[in-house]
Amino acid sequence: MTLPINRVAVLGGGVMGSGIAAHLANAGIESLLYDIVPQGAGDDPASRNSFALKGIQTAIKARPAAFYRKDAASLITACNYDDHADLLKTADMIIEVVVERLDIKQKVFEWVAKHRRPGSILTSNTSGIKIADMVSEMDDELRQHFMVTHFFNPVRYMKLLELVAGEDTKPEVVESVAKFGANALGKGVVYGKDTPNFIGNRIGIFGIASVFRHMAAFGLTVEQVDGIFGDAMGRAKSAVFRTADLVGLDTLVHVFENVYEIATEDEERESFVVPDYVTGLLNDGRTGEKSGAGFYKKSKVNGKTQILALDLATLEYRPKEKVRFPCIGKAKKCATPQEKARAMAYGAEDDIASQCAWSVLADTLIYSANRIPEIADDVVNIDRAMSWGFGWDLGPFETWDALGVRKSVERMEAEGRDVPLWVKDMLAAGRESFYQRNDDAKMTFQMKNGDSLLVPMDPRHLLLSDLKAAGKEIERNVGASLFDLGDGCLGLEFHTKMNALDEAIFGMYGKAMDKLDAGEFDALVVGNQDAKAFCAGANILGILMASMQKNWDSIDSQIVELQNLMMRAKYSKNPIVVAPHSLTLGGGVEVAMHSSATVAAGELYMGLVEVGVGLIPGAGGCKELMVRYLGDVPQTIAYDPIPFIQKAFENIGMARVSMSAEEARDMGYLRPTDRVILDGSAVLYQAKKLALGMAAGDYEPPRQRTIKVPGPTAKAAVELFLYQMHEGGFATDHDVTVGKRLAIILTGGDCPWGTVRTEQDLLDLEREVFLSLCGEAKTQARIQHMLQTGKPLRN
Repeated sequence: MTLPINRVAVLGGGVMGSGIAAHLANAGIESLLYDIVPQGAGDDPASRNSFALKGIQTAIKARPAAFYRKDAASLITACNYDDHADLLKTADMIIEVVVERLDIKQKVFEWVAKHRRPGSILTSNTSGIKIADMVSEMDDELRQHFMVTHFFNPVRYMKLLELVAGEDTKPEVVESVAKFGANALGKGVVYGKDTPNFIGNRIGIFGIASVFRHMAAFGLTVEQVDGIFGDAMGRAKSAVFRTADLVGLDTLVHVFENVYEIATEDEERESFVVPDYVTGLLNDGRTGEKSGAGFYKKSKVNGKTQILALDLATLEYRPKEKVRFPCIGKAKKCATPQEKARAMAYGAEDDIASQCAWSVLADTLIYSANRIPEIADDVVNIDRAMSWGFGWDLGPFETWDALGVRKSVERMEAEGRDVPLWVKDMLAAGRESFYQRNDDAKMTFQMKNGDSLLVPMDPRHLLLSDLKAAGKEIERNVGASLFDLGDGCLGLEFHTKMNALDEAIFGMYGKAMDKLDAGEFDALVVGNQDAKAFCAGANILGILMASMQKNWDSIDSQIVELQNLMMRAKYSKNPIVVAPHSLTLGGGVEVAMHSSATVAAGELYMGLVEVGVGLIPGAGGCKELMVRYLGDVPQTIAYDPIPFIQKAFENIGMARVSMSAEEARDMGYLRPTDRVILDGSAVLYQAKKLALGMAAGDYEPPRQRTIKVPGPTAKAAVELFLYQMHEGGFATDHDVTVGKRLAIILTGGDCPWGTVRTEQDLLDLEREVFLSLCGEAKTQARIQHMLQTGKPLRN
């Protein structure tokens, strides 16, 4: 039995507490944000609630944004402990997020015990205080409803949620909190134990400690270390020192010291002694990003921002240098995280970057293995904690498998390292990896008895990799695959670089719809599980080549083919549900907009950005946005379309990108009825459910839309806006050229006010304008610059 959680109280209005409250609001959950009454506060509520109100404002102003949309802050009620104690009984769950001092926490728990409703859940966000100490003054009933919920900061963006139960915690409490964290908040739940810093910080901080130790031996600089242990290693770009600056050196030191003080039996305890240069920075007030200086700082040189890196020997700053090592160059060419790990660890003997990478990896792998069963019972929870909490593509044991367990163990032992006995026992038993697949199931080696353990999977996570392993991939080409998702649902996956649209994808999309028309499947889901992008737009290299060769007929036929494909999808008699997530740009937006329905991940960065390369959306993006804005207005009603057209122009002409799925909805890229799922891993599953539900409900496609357009009158208003932008220095000459052409489409072309245009009319205008821009030398220069640098050219 799980306990319902519909309203939450958050105790502590600091950065973490307000971040948790903000993410609850993202999930549509009301919360009470408590803090103390300031000394000298008056009688008015604003004064007495000022600390909690400040926390809400901090969340509203946070960068990166804490809210999906700012008006969600209305779901948070500012409270104080003195005046709003009675409200606590309305909360189903209470999350304590006060300062990391046991005496203060126990005072808060005493207050909670007096005012909570029996049966409500109490959790602590601590990462360093033992549960046994926190519950020492609690009665039995409260102990049974108490546990740790350790969120990572920033709460909205960090997937990891560590759960730690006390000795007396009821199983249904753990189950309820886990379900709430995963289903409602979209978190990746791992189960830790009541040990210092739990799982993520224990392993992650040791990895940083290992870097501190080895970088000196190899004579590496701050930026060289970040180059080695960032994207090249399949980890977050912030790597080691940039991450330390973001977290705060004071926080980093606190975690180091906490392990050193409490984990007295840790064989690597001395690794957690804080280096002198870190202490020196702290003594100088250089705590990282929040103080403006840490291992890096920004400086203005001739009006331009320059990144400076710290010299660890002098604690002075110097210009950050480019990082070049053979293993990094090789890793950049690798297609998978497994290949990256091997490229970095098994480089040349004279490549100090590879030697350092291996040394830190070997330390971390052995340390992780030695922490079982101390901090977790299995390799899965450790791997997931590092992937979800630290941005590692592969957790420690997944990395070990990628390196080859036997090969790496032989090297470790040759170097005199002590490999944990249970790992050697696994190899002796003939098992070569921590993970393996048996039939359709993924299994992992169990340390305590040597058996295989089924890797626990959330049933809402429909993984294409599992379907492929189970032989459910029906057809594949260089750009896309078709999958049998089961129950009569077909799946279309893109797998080009950044999932950019190309002829191979278009062809496979057409085949997918052929199968629907033939009655082979009832519904189609378009989606993928690339961590970086659903679709970063169209492959613009072909457009550039055809434009430079003046092959206008080829471009025209491609646009017609793509427009027809989008319209076929939109008006398909079988439901087509698109599942966008993360980066969804240009053509990816057009694919989503021409669907029967959309199920989007909460983290959705969506926009029609073609103007950045001197073009306009050519596959129906302009047309469909106008349909979203004006297609439902009855033609018998007299209305002013100009404000709607201006909004569409701002979104497309200024290449605006949403910072969340809810912002994408506000911009018109998602419908009011489209679903938003906070757990990005569950998007495909939910899309499949919706698609099959629509099919079972005898889905019918929408009716064709027509739009009354204003013609040149509205175009003049847009051109005035462009003139003002140009005069103010915000738009270049070519921005104005592209903007004027875009205005032709959005205003319906050269026609009288009130002319009725069909969708095909607008598509024809799109194609005409797209072709005309392909012939512009400045557009070709923009495309070439984007291909060469990955950055837009302002010409």
